Parts: sequence; structure tokens; C-alpha cells
Amino acid sequence: MLRITGKGGGDSLIEMSPTESFSDDGNGYHQHASSSTGSLQQGQSEIGKQKLSKDSVFFQDGVRRIDFVLSYVDDKDCEKKQERRRIYEANLEKAGLELETEDKSESEDGKTYFVKIHAPWEVLATYADVLKIKVPFKVSDIPDDREIPMNWLSTPFRLPKSIMNPEPDYFTAPFSKSKSDFFLIDNQDTFFPPSTRNRIVYYILSRCLYVSEECGDKKGIKRLLNNGSYTSAFPLHDSRYWTKSKDANCESERYDLYKHWARFLCFFKEQPINRIRQYYGEKIGIYFAWLGFYTEMLLFAAVVGTICFTYGFLTYDDNEWSKEICSEEIGGKIVMCPLCDKKCSYWKLNTTCNSSWQSHLFDNVATVFFAIFMGIWVTLFLEFWKRRQARLEYEWDLVDFEEEQQQLQLRPEYETRCTKSKENPITKEMEPYLPVTSKCARSCLSGATVLLWISLIIACIIGVIAYRLAVYAAFASFMKDSPTNHLEVVGPYITPQLATSVTASCINFVIIMILNLMYEKVAIWITDMEIPKTHLEYENKLTVKMFLFQFVNYYSSCFYVAFFKGKFVGYPGKYAYMFGSNLRNEECDPGGCLIELTTQLVIVMTGKQVWGNIQEALLPWVMNWWGSRKARSHPESLYSRWEQDHDLQSFGQLGLFYEYLEMVIQFGFITLFVASFPLAPLLALFNNIIEIRVDAWKLTTQFRRPVAAKAHSIGAWEEILNGMAVLSVVTNAFIVAFTSDMMPRLVYMYAYQPQGEMNMKGYINNSLSVFNVSEFQDSSRPEEAENPMWFNVTTCRYRDYRYPPGHEKQYSHTMQFWHILAAKLAFIIIMEHVVFLVKYFVAWLIPDVPSDVRARVKRERFLVQEYLHNYEVEKLKMQLSQQGNKECTCTPMIYPTLPKHEVLSEVL
Repeated sequence: MLRITGKGGGDSLIEMSPTESFSDDGNGYHQHASSSTGSLQQGQSEIGKQKLSKDSVFFQDGVRRIDFVLSYVDDKDCEKKQERRRIYEANLEKAGLELETEDKSESEDGKTYFVKIHAPWEVLATYADVLKIKVPFKVSDIPDDREIPMNWLSTPFRLPKSIMNPEPDYFTAPFSKSKSDFFLIDNQDTFFPPSTRNRIVYYILSRCLYVSEECGDKKGIKRLLNNGSYTSAFPLHDSRYWTKSKDANCESERYDLYKHWARFLCFFKEQPINRIRQYYGEKIGIYFAWLGFYTEMLLFAAVVGTICFTYGFLTYDDNEWSKEICSEEIGGKIVMCPLCDKKCSYWKLNTTCNSSWQSHLFDNVATVFFAIFMGIWVTLFLEFWKRRQARLEYEWDLVDFEEEQQQLQLRPEYETRCTKSKENPITKEMEPYLPVTSKCARSCLSGATVLLWISLIIACIIGVIAYRLAVYAAFASFMKDSPTNHLEVVGPYITPQLATSVTASCINFVIIMILNLMYEKVAIWITDMEIPKTHLEYENKLTVKMFLFQFVNYYSSCFYVAFFKGKFVGYPGKYAYMFGSNLRNEECDPGGCLIELTTQLVIVMTGKQVWGNIQEALLPWVMNWWGSRKARSHPESLYSRWEQDHDLQSFGQLGLFYEYLEMVIQFGFITLFVASFPLAPLLALFNNIIEIRVDAWKLTTQFRRPVAAKAHSIGAWEEILNGMAVLSVVTNAFIVAFTSDMMPRLVYMYAYQPQGEMNMKGYINNSLSVFNVSEFQDSSRPEEAENPMWFNVTTCRYRDYRYPPGHEKQYSHTMQFWHILAAKLAFIIIMEHVVFLVKYFVAWLIPDVPSDVRARVKRERFLVQEYLHNYEVEKLKMQLSQQGNKECTCTPMIYPTLPKHEVLSEVL
């Protein structure tokens, strides 16, 4: 049984007779009247669900489009929910929306009601005027004369023009209801696209009261969803994704997006950005435009990074210091001091032969070049993105759009929770506000909560460090006789250092994931508690909180390995201990700390990306498969469009936020620590190629259609990217100077090479200091049972530059140490200044807005003024001609009265 209500012709409630007849034309519902008095064909019973089309996005009359759907399960025991729904739907009708309810007997589960909502032209025109939505008034007369050099090379990657540019280019102006004949309105039903229609309806839904006025100011669909009055609220997809709709009035844009964008076989094709924007709105469109551009730019970084890695591979045999380490005459005779207390024994340097060769792949001269290159690359990426963004702003009619303009309307939650009002100095209207004392108190509590959680992360990282210190001795003790040592291929690579590093990295990754899930809820809670005024302010506050947390969560372990590990270990006989405990501070792997940083980076970065893609693709698919199992078990019954979408996952208001966060965290990995792993951009490139199609697939097939929203930029993420770009120059300079062995090698080659030759012969012996084993303290002296059979020496060597025993300055730093430190600091200063100078020069050289876009914007503004002026003149002439000889007392702005409709705020 269907109940149709609304303001189609008047203000009365229209009850539809059950004897009305409808026929299914394969594409919707078509009502047949048998006489002028409205009598209908007899002999028809209640409309069976089997006669409805699967792809119908229309009311039962086959004319009015479904712009939004609400669903609920009727709880007979909860009269409060029923009363809320009754008042809410009555207020929606007062606002001009038309409703049609699907009875629960027509649903697959037999208990869910669906309320279908249609916005008539009068409502759309009213709120398009309120929201200043831009609409076309003239076809653009500016030719697109941009020529791309060697365009034929990109032909295999191109999509058909009908997919890339589904609509011609128009000049647009903000819609005005009083000047509707100024705009290119061919058909009122299709003038506003579905994405605009659902945005307008959601605006109304968010501001409708669900209690009587005397009971308070409780309103908004979000609160009704939270208190369980409704179970879901969503706009409809226009068709099934795997086939076109049979309805000629349905655009089937979802099918086109799936066919040309969401399938993985399209991974090498460009993205249909304009069609994405048309279907999902500008906010989602600009995310995919940014992600695609970021992926394109990664190609250049990946190529250079691969060349640098290849250089390390090709110069493998020229690695003099590794040859000395692996040599029996040099490395085989150098006995190294134990790496931990009591349980670790003396060891020969040539046992680190393999790790030394591995380290050379990443720790070579090309590393310096790549670090400088990435500092410049990140600037080019950000500057060229600004230009791409400016072009999209023009093409998508967002040039004059300000986020604040879109957010003229306060958040419904802000209006509800702020009980005090004050006069707006601009509009001179009373509006709710949050007192300064309350705002400060909430901000302080929010900041304290964020600091508490960041402290919790740091505590967990310290716990992981303590684990590394505690288990290293255990690994060293039982791995010396481990069966893995006898494996021909991998045996030499399985060392206590590797085992400690890998297990600690995996534990750290698990802790990151767990804290991640917990903090998301906390961040949303404290942001809600602050009661931000606008949606923009809400998103920015949440963005900052989440990013600060994620920054510490994901990067803290890498910062530890890069800048702290092995830097504060002391020397044999006077080791440094963690916070005064019996846990000795970690030394770097014999191959250097850079290879450990590389291991840490690969595990965290790759693990996050693989887990993220599996979670994004698999979880929604499994949940949808389980949710629609009943419908699949009854193939003979009809699975209507609103029920199909109801069984999909909700994208959520913060769905896009998590996509940005994932990519920005990845951006940090490939910029902040890229000097330690030149292949990071290549891994990111492969991940992003998959990421684009996974995001497209899940958005097109696994999620309900999101409410369209406008955005003229990527928002606060742009400032975060700029901040990380600056920080990356500093971190990479410090990695090259302090984490890699580049500076000690260069100082040795130019100043300390005994023969004065420009080579690295003798470097290993020069870089190791000598210690008298008799001076070990009892707490750190190796146990007798741990000493190897060949041990019969009086001294051991360790990585540092200190005077030998017996010297008047024994165990104090040599002059070479201070020379190396000076070289490191000089390198940091020079590299930072050079890169920053190039960065700012490039930023100054490349204008943010292309010249042709600037010209088009000026042309469009000129035409808007000219056409509006001509329009007003013509209106005035018409009025004067109609009045004849009578005296004209009207203003030039007079316009024949259109049916007046109340604006929602006035109604409520």
C-alpha cells in the first residue's frame, strides 16, 4: 500500500486509491487515467512488487524523480520514534518536498519502510537561489586551443571524449529564482543534475525539526539517525553498476563510471574526472583529481629513484670498504667488541659481510643526489598541483566559490547546542554563538586529550625500544647455534640484528593499527565536543587532530632509528643505559643504521599499504555479500533500486577524510625518509595505481551514493603537504649527514687517506677504535661460556673515533671525530640552503593560475555583467510597453510574480 503526500497542487494530503493502475514499461511507473474525472481502471488489486522495474528511480507515477530515500524499521513499542517521524515528515511536506512511502510488506526483509523524497521545481529553484548554485546561461565561445606536445603518444591512455567531457562548456552565473528565464532552462526536470538535487534535499533534511516548536529546537536527519528513528538516509544510484538502466530517462552514469574507471583493467587509462564530479560532486571529484596527479608525478620520482638504486647495484664491485670487511686478511682478523652485556660474545668483522654489501645499495653517492632531487620534486609537485587545481576551479564553476560562502549556513549541531544568541555585525541578524569561556574550556580539554594520546604513543614506542634492547641478547645467545646458520642461501642473512629489527617492526606495526582504531573514535568525540561552527571548521579541526596523532604514530619509530639509535651508546667500559636501567642503549647494525631504517620503512610503509587496500576492498564486499544474502536467495522477487542501495555500505561524512589521510601518510614516507630508500616512490607508484581503482571500485559498487558536496581545493591537506615538504628537506639532510656513512667516508678520502690517494683503502681500520678487554666492567663483560673458541686477544674494536688505550687522552674523541662532525653540520647547512633556494625560486617562477585560465575568468565575469544588464533593460522595456501610456511607478527589478514558496528557515 502506498501513501503519497505532498504539495503537488495544494496543501492537502493526497491519499492514493489502491484501485489505481500502473504499468511497467521496463523503466518506471506509468499511471493510466481512464477518464477526465480521474476514475481508474477497475479490477486491479494492490500493485504487486513484481511489476516494478529494478532500475526505477521514480515515484509510482513514473514522472517524479526520487532524490533521497529514508528507511526505518517500525518499532511498535517506541511511540517516541513514531512521533518524531510523523512530525519530521510533516515538516518536510511543509518545506515543499513530496513523499512516498513503501510499506514494509513490499521490502525484502518484511520489516523495513522506505520513504522516497522528491523535490519539485519550486523547491529546487528556491534553494538553488539560497545556496547560490551556479547554472549555465550561455554556451562558452572560448575555443579550447591548448595544444599538448606529441599528443599522439598519449592516445592509448585516453578515454572517449563523450566520457571525458559529457557536457559542453557553458558560461555560468549564480541562480536567481526571480530571473529564471535568464538561464538555459530547456527542461525543469533535468535542469538541475541529480547531484545538485540531492545536495539541496540533504540541506533541507539537515534543518527540519522533528519535534513541535514548543518542545525545543531539535532538528536534522543526523540526529534522527543517531537516535534510531531512521536507519539510513541516502540518494539513489541511477542504475546497477554492471549494466545500463532500461529506463531512457536514467542517465546510467554509474555504469559508465564502472566500465571506464572502476575496473582494474583500466589502470593505464586516464580518469574521467568531469564525469566523477558530475555524479559524485566536486569534493569527491577533486580528491580523485589530486590522487591522479600525485600518481603521475610519482612516475618521475620513481624513475630517478630506480636509477639511483641501479647505480648502487652497478657499483657493487667498486665498494672498497665492503671488500675490506669481507676480506679474511682485514675483516677476518678484526675482533669486534660485544654488542650487548654478558650474553653477547666477541665477533669478527667479516661476519657482517652481507649486510655491508646490502647497505651499499642504499648508502652511496647517488643517495645525496636523490635527497636533493626529492626536495625539488616535492616543490614542483605542489606548484603544478596549484595550477591543475586552478584550472579545475574554473572548469567546475568554483572560481568565486569560498568555503565560507558554502558554509553560510551553520552546522545544525552548532545551532542546536548553542543556547545563546548575538547579533551578527555583518548581516545584523541574531545568530547562535558559543561563549568565549566555554570555547576556551573545550579547546583546553581537547588539546589535553590529544597530548595524552600522543604521550601514549610515545610510551608504546619506548616499550618497543625496550623490547629491542631486552630481546637482542636473547637472540644473540640462541642464534649462534641455530640451524638457520647452516642454510646456504639465507643463513648468513639471519642475524640477531635482523631478527630483532624485523620482530620489533612487526610489533610496532600492530601497535600502530590498534592505536589507530582507538584514536579515531576519540578524535571524533573531542571534535564534536568543541562544537565547531561550520563544516569547514569541523573538518579542519578533525584533520589537525588526526594528522598529529598519525604523524607520531607512523613516523616515531622511523625517527628513532634515523636520529637516535646508535648515537648515544657510549663506549666499551662506559656504556650508556636506557633511563638508568640495565638495558644498554642500542648500537647500529654493523652495516650501519641506514639499512635498519630502510627495513623499518619497508615494513611499516608496505604493511600499511597492503593492509589498507585489503581492508578497503574486502571488508565492504564481505559486509555487502552478507547483507544481501536474503535477496539472492529469492531471485524471483524484485530487488528494487532503493533496497539494493540500502544493502550497500554508507560512505559516511568522513569517508573522504580517511582516503586523504592514507595518501598524506604515504607522502610522508616517500619524502621524509626517502634518502634511506630510493625505491619508496616506486612502491608508492604501484600502490597508487591500485589505490585509484580500488577506491573507484568500492565507491561505485560497494557504497551508497554519497551526498554531493562542493570544494574548491583539497582544504587543510594542502597546508599539511607544504609543511611536510619543508620538513622533508631537513630530515633528508640529517639522514645523509648522521645516519649514513657518507660524511665519514668523504672526510677520510679527502683528509685522512694515508697515501693521499682519492680512494677508500684503509677506511675500515681507520673508522674503528681500539679497547682493552681487561677494562670491561663486570656487568658488561661477556660470560666465559659465550666466548668463541678462537678468542685469544687483548683488545677489541668498536665503531667510533676515540684515542686508543695507553694514549694520554685515551677513549676521548679524536680530532677526526670533530672534523667529521663539522663536515656533517656544513653539509646540512649547504644542502638545506641550496634546496630551499631552488624550492622558493621554482615556487616564484611558476604562477599558481595559468594565464589562459585567468583570461577565461575575466571573460566570463565580463559576460555575466553584460548579459545581466541587457536582461534588465529588456525587462524594463517589456514592462513599459505593457503599461502603455500609464505612468510607470515600478522599479527596474520588477518581475512577473512566480508562485511563492516559503524558505525553510522561515517555515521552521
